Amino acid sequence: MPCLVKAALVILVLISWTSQAWAGADVDMVQVAGGVPIAGAGGAASFQTSFGTLNGLGIGTPTTGVTAIPLNNGTLYITTLGIFPHGGLPAGHNVIVTAYVSTNFAHPAALIVESCPSTSACNSSGQFSVMSTNSGAQTSVVPAPGDPKGTTATIGLAIFVPDNNGASAFAGTDTATITYTMIDSTNGNVLETDPLFLNNPNETLQTAVQLTLGTATGGLTISPATDYAANYGFVNGLGIGPGAGLTTTSVAGGTVYVTPYLLNPVFSEFSSTTATIKVTLSSNFAHPTVLQLDDSSASGGPFTQITAAALQITNAAGDRSSITRYLGLFVSNLNGAGAFTGSDTATLTFTMTVP
Repeated sequence: MPCLVKAALVILVLISWTSQAWAGADVDMVQVAGGVPIAGAGGAASFQTSFGTLNGLGIGTPTTGVTAIPLNNGTLYITTLGIFPHGGLPAGHNVIVTAYVSTNFAHPAALIVESCPSTSACNSSGQFSVMSTNSGAQTSVVPAPGDPKGTTATIGLAIFVPDNNGASAFAGTDTATITYTMIDSTNGNVLETDPLFLNNPNETLQTAVQLTLGTATGGLTISPATDYAANYGFVNGLGIGPGAGLTTTSVAGGTVYVTPYLLNPVFSEFSSTTATIKVTLSSNFAHPTVLQLDDSSASGGPFTQITAAALQITNAAGDRSSITRYLGLFVSNLNGAGAFTGSDTATLTFTMTVP
């Protein structure tokens, strides 16, 4: 019986020694140049970071270490972080890393976690892909041959914020957890698993809205500056010699010079899927009896005068759906005391409202 007890004690000592050896193979998540700060020390302390304030249009300045890449259906917020193996990892052994979203955002249609492997530069949208939410089929983060002890592998992490309007729209705070699995490349043993909490602070998703004007095919150039601008050039009450980008339509009392232009509505995280666009004459011509601005949905009219009272262009503008409108400049053929020749300007203000 004493011999049996002694053998059992030997086995317990061997098991304890082996467990202690693996515990010494530490792999940390660290901040890299240009990346977000990483708090915590792993294990019970965990790692934490944050992408800060986000929106589907990429408007505003991202938090430190995050870059916003506007796309045609939302904005990808990207950053980088480091995987640093050290401690008791045996010489000649590397660390392979996989990851999955272990606790997803409560609003997964509005916030989508993406990843970029260490083999890419992780500085453009095409290098990122949606991260797995399945622990049994994790996303490769640091592929073979892996990251050697004492070196830092740089990986990419991103949150894609799509244009998300309607029933699944969301604005507010949310959080998610990503679990990274550190694997010994030589024997396939799992060295450790490290959760990264996106909660320092929680992510904040905002609504965003933007209306831009653009040049339509065959129309005047709409110049984007501090304010948009269009130049009708030389005009007259008889419609003689319209400039490039203009057509003319004869109406009672003069001629309307017409150009197409584009309204480009973009909005994100609204319960409504449509917006209302209005236009007002915020600064009139100095000679309003000779020059007048009109709106129409067709090049040949009918034309509606634009005044200081808001004129509704549409109440069904869709997100990222360009609208072609026609801006008319009525030029009177008036002679006599009210006649005018020379240059003049006016200003229109467009307003978009999303319920």
